[in-house]
Amino acid sequence: MRKTELTDGSLCAAVLEMTQGLIDADLGGGVVKKRVGLAGCGKRGGARTLVATNKGNRWFFLFGFEKNDRANISAEEKEALQCIAQDLLARAAKELDAQVEDGTLQEICNDH
Repeated sequence: MRKTELTDGSLCAAVLEMTQGLIDADLGGGVVKKRVGLAGCGKRGGARTLVATNKGNRWFFLFGFEKNDRANISAEEKEALQCIAQDLLARAAKELDAQVEDGTLQEICNDH
C-alpha cells in the first residue's frame, strides 16, 4: 500500500467540519468515519478516516485508508478501534499532555 499524504491542515479542517456536525458515519463506541479530500481526488475519491471522539473537545485520528485501496473495515477492526477509542477518551488531560510530550501521541492542531 502506498503512503497517503494527509496534511495537518486537511485533518484540522476535517475536525472543524465534524464539530459542526458534518460526520459521514457514526460507527458507535465513540468512533466516527469522516471523508478527507486528497490532492486531485477530492473527498469522494479521497481518504476515509476513523476518529475517536466525544463530539466535543476530543478528536483522535485512529486509522485512515484510501477508498480505492479498501471498501471498509472488518467487524473485528471496528471492535478494536472502539476499544482504543474508549481508552483514549477516558484519559485525563494531564495524561494526554504527557503522551504528546513523550511522542506517544501526536497533536496536529491546537487552537490555544
